[in-house]
Amino acid sequence: MLHFSKLKAFTIVGVVLLAVLMALPNVLGETTRESLPRFIPSQPVTLGLDLQGGSHVLLEVDSASLKDVLGKQLVGDIRLRLRDAKIRYANLKRTPDGASVNIPDAAKFEQAFTILRGLSQPLDTGFFGQGVQVQEFDVARNGQNVTLSFSDGGLQARIGRAVQQSLEIIGRRINALGTTEPTIQRQGVDRILVQVPGLQDPARLKALLGQTAQLQFRLLCDNQPQSSGGTVPLGCEELVDKETPGLFYWVQTSRSATVDGEDLNDAQTGFDQRNNEPIVNFRFNTTGAQRFCRLTQNNVGRPFAIVLDSEVISAPRINEQICGGSGQISGNFSTQEANDLSIVLRSGALPAKLVIVEERTVGPSLGSDSVRAGFYASIIGLAGVLIFMVISYGLFGIFAVFALLANLVMILGTLSFLGATLTLPGIAGIVLTMGMAVDSNVLVFERIREEVANGRSPLNAIETGFRMALATILDANITTLIAAVILFGMGSGPVRGFAVTLGIGIVATVFTAYTVTQLIISGWIRLRRPKVVPL
Repeated sequence: MLHFSKLKAFTIVGVVLLAVLMALPNVLGETTRESLPRFIPSQPVTLGLDLQGGSHVLLEVDSASLKDVLGKQLVGDIRLRLRDAKIRYANLKRTPDGASVNIPDAAKFEQAFTILRGLSQPLDTGFFGQGVQVQEFDVARNGQNVTLSFSDGGLQARIGRAVQQSLEIIGRRINALGTTEPTIQRQGVDRILVQVPGLQDPARLKALLGQTAQLQFRLLCDNQPQSSGGTVPLGCEELVDKETPGLFYWVQTSRSATVDGEDLNDAQTGFDQRNNEPIVNFRFNTTGAQRFCRLTQNNVGRPFAIVLDSEVISAPRINEQICGGSGQISGNFSTQEANDLSIVLRSGALPAKLVIVEERTVGPSLGSDSVRAGFYASIIGLAGVLIFMVISYGLFGIFAVFALLANLVMILGTLSFLGATLTLPGIAGIVLTMGMAVDSNVLVFERIREEVANGRSPLNAIETGFRMALATILDANITTLIAAVILFGMGSGPVRGFAVTLGIGIVATVFTAYTVTQLIISGWIRLRRPKVVPL
């Protein structure tokens, strides 16, 4: 049991040295880390929001805004379906809960009602497609009128779908900022939690998340308002200028006069060669390029508006047809504004407006206090364990302390290698691991004492102690590992951080407290040839 082949001994030592190498960046300065050779890891452990500071934002889907968007889509769908079926309609309008339309031709009413009823698609309200299906709309008839109203279940299903889509889009936006290990997760039915460690500008984060980024290129109406409050011409809509709140535009609402930003393929920050001002260069996909080409080709000489979230960014004139599928957006942007706009355009438009219901900024000073407190706690815990082991087990206690140090290095190195985020609960997991790590050594040493008391020789007692304690060590640590896995699977945020460090610590404990300690004692026996066990 105490005999180690050279290969086995070198493997154990190699694993510990590899852990030291992976943990090394955590004790080096940034300049030193950058000068390290490429084959040496240079990434330290990532600190969580509670340790390095950052921004915390809780968002909620604006159900009224979503309902308004869905209502506009519904009116457009009704118009398109009836036109395709060549059915005349009248008085198509929005209602508080949906839309209504009149079918003057009684002979075609049943056909129209069947077509409109087909707009109400069944939506799944459960998990993995196994939930209860509800109709999106309640379709009712009253004489020659047809009314489509959002059902309660249908609206909730739409909100849930909007939250899921928003999670993906927010993730793309946050990751484009280059931040490390952001937390983006759903809370409840209609809320999203966003935590970005290291980002100390909550205003920028709010602007990035709150922008739905619904981009449109829309033709201006022939007549333009002198001031707000005038009668908007039929087929037009009044929008405000983004830079000049007192300036208004009348833009056409016709689908043929609009190209949507959903056809964008890419958006990147650039600079105007004429005045060196920041701009956003965009490129359409094939469908968008064709539509934009037709729009500009048929309207040379006319002005059109670049609209972002119902605000006019700029209103240039179409001097010639643009069929290359690319263009640029200018609007007196700063470099950061242009960069953020390109991020939200690349990431896609949010399906609904998100309202900030809670925001919090954790300053770096508070984070450094947490790091300092966790460091002191670890040092005090380590010192307490060291003193206890040395007093209780003498020389073998010192061996156990060396194994414990190897354990801590392995935890730190593994966290660095995996790119895991260390939070304050994670530090608690490390401190807990230190106490658990010596438990295995205590089991071994107490068993050795019993074997010595039973009259065994030192070598025989040590071998028997390690062999007989192995089953108990594995049993105790495996059960704790199962608990850590359950915490990781069912928990979130800080709970997961605790579970990760605890799980890594348990695996490292089994390796160091049993194998490394055994190797150290084996080397001591070879050198000293003891006649008695110093316990």
